[in-house]
Amino acid sequence: MDGELFPRERAVIAPGAVHVPDWLGAGRQAELLAACRAWARPPAGLRTVRTPGGGVMTARQVCLGLHWYPYPYAYARTAVDGDGAPVKPMPPWLAGLGREAVTAAYGSRPEPGPGAAYDIALINFYDGDSRMGMHRDAEERSTAPVVSLSLGDTCVFRFGNTVSRGRPYQDVELRSGDLFVFGEASRSAYHGVPKVLPGTGPRELGLTGRLNITLRVGGLG
Repeated sequence: MDGELFPRERAVIAPGAVHVPDWLGAGRQAELLAACRAWARPPAGLRTVRTPGGGVMTARQVCLGLHWYPYPYAYARTAVDGDGAPVKPMPPWLAGLGREAVTAAYGSRPEPGPGAAYDIALINFYDGDSRMGMHRDAEERSTAPVVSLSLGDTCVFRFGNTVSRGRPYQDVELRSGDLFVFGEASRSAYHGVPKVLPGTGPRELGLTGRLNITLRVGGLG
């Protein structure tokens, strides 16, 4: 945000959970947004996600590599709860961005799953009324860190504990270009998005709403 008194700095939110503000510059944000728009087009494009209990997630989603639907992955690699088309592949450059992000968050120290390739991306689109309840990313077998990239509107990201959806938790403001990585002791922590702040994204990006790109190592064979 222009005109801030103090620049935002890298912060350790919990053991293994690191927030790196402004990690993606304007050019890389624009490139990633263009890719997200291409992935969101049919076939196997952006879809509304329905839970087994009949609920509807307010954030819409598109998957790369493997298709996630509440709550397993579809091993047939098709959008089984969408149009049934084959899921778009995970691009090598995006997998490389995941490894780069882990290094930016953790430095040179080894992380869980060394050498593992990021092979799954879940891309969620939030409009101003969208939310994401507290949940864990628990369907992967790999313990490699989850990489989260933000584009567009700012959100309140609630990062909790590994035992329950309740307190203790910490609210972190994620803005366009921010990186959040969680692994190690925090890999199975509950987290969610209780609020999106409409109209807060960079005007030059040309995005109304928020995109969250989460990269994962499945370890699913």
